[in-house]
Amino acid sequence: MTSKQVVIIGAGPVGLCLALSLTQSGVPVTVIETLNDSNFLDQVPRAGTNHPATLEMFDRIGLYEKIEARGFRAPLFHYWDRGGPKLLAEFDHALLRDDTKFPYVLQCERIKICEEALALARREPLCTVMMDTTFVSFTQDANGVVAVAKTADGDEVRVEGAYIVSAEGARSIVRRDLDIDFEGFTYPDRTLNIEVVHDFRQYGFADRNYISDPDEWSNLFRWAGPPERWRVHFPTDPNDDPNEVTKLEALNARLQAFMPKSGPYDIRGSNLYTVHQRVAARFRKGRALLVGDSAHVNSPIGGMGMNSGIHDAFNLADKLVSILNNHENDIVLDRYDRQRRKIAVDHTQAQTIRNKRLLQEKDPAVRQKNQDDLKRTAADPKLARQFLLRTSLLQSVRDAAEIQ
Repeated sequence: MTSKQVVIIGAGPVGLCLALSLTQSGVPVTVIETLNDSNFLDQVPRAGTNHPATLEMFDRIGLYEKIEARGFRAPLFHYWDRGGPKLLAEFDHALLRDDTKFPYVLQCERIKICEEALALARREPLCTVMMDTTFVSFTQDANGVVAVAKTADGDEVRVEGAYIVSAEGARSIVRRDLDIDFEGFTYPDRTLNIEVVHDFRQYGFADRNYISDPDEWSNLFRWAGPPERWRVHFPTDPNDDPNEVTKLEALNARLQAFMPKSGPYDIRGSNLYTVHQRVAARFRKGRALLVGDSAHVNSPIGGMGMNSGIHDAFNLADKLVSILNNHENDIVLDRYDRQRRKIAVDHTQAQTIRNKRLLQEKDPAVRQKNQDDLKRTAADPKLARQFLLRTSLLQSVRDAAEIQ
């Protein structure tokens, strides 16, 4: 092996958490990121929910206290029926106080996590961050890997390492070059996200809400800001014209239909996106590995995408440290593949598909059964705790550890 270094493609929260976990354990890394410092911090806000299992991991690398100061704790979440609206069930993470030191969700946007993690990474002596540098390709052999990238000036750079990790997102060049299938499907309908400054707590909503309706389900989440705002998700018809759907008057009309009020809503932004449910056929091929959206993508309902990607990073970091510091056989990376791929399929994919189906169910009898099940679960502390262990992703981490 010519180098102990790990080359990480992508400086999102997954790539940066991997970098911090490795460098703090004595493994040098180079992170290659296409965006420059300016547009890196000017990305579209998304992924604001950080589950208890993820907070435990942030705490390991000194990131938790940084983002805790920029978000807020949200111990409660609600399920609603839009007709009314009618509260169906309330779940309180306080039931997990014996399971974790973080019995709550932390609402803090992805971009804030990136900003704080990048600042920490730049203070690590073993971490090199190459911003404004576009990853092009890589080669690997029995001794290591070589990543090829181009700077903003067009100069070619070559970075050697022991391993390369793709944290570059759903359009992963590494995954493409490895010819790994991205198995799954794409929903025909697109999801509309509206950011609005309006305090929905006045209607009884919690900071996180899942609202079922056979015609137009929605999600409703409070974000810290500034300014403090709410994100509201709605489904759209596949045949809708995106330009029409995102016009200010159309957005206002949709919000007024959801919760009527006098005067227009203070809308701060919107975007329309396609939802995929896909998992890579394998997460490892030789010295190349996939984490986060490079390995799996899913519906945002439940806030599991970024969180499960971060769990990939910490799982992989522990194994790379054992190889590079303790000379363990790199066959342990096959265990990373088995563990995290099974969790992606059996937990993340299954749960997010189930979440969407629950919210959009049209059959009245099935809808009633779903609502009765939610009420019964929320009313029973034992059942509610088991439910929260799954939604908090604590159970998925435990299950992954059992996979040999």
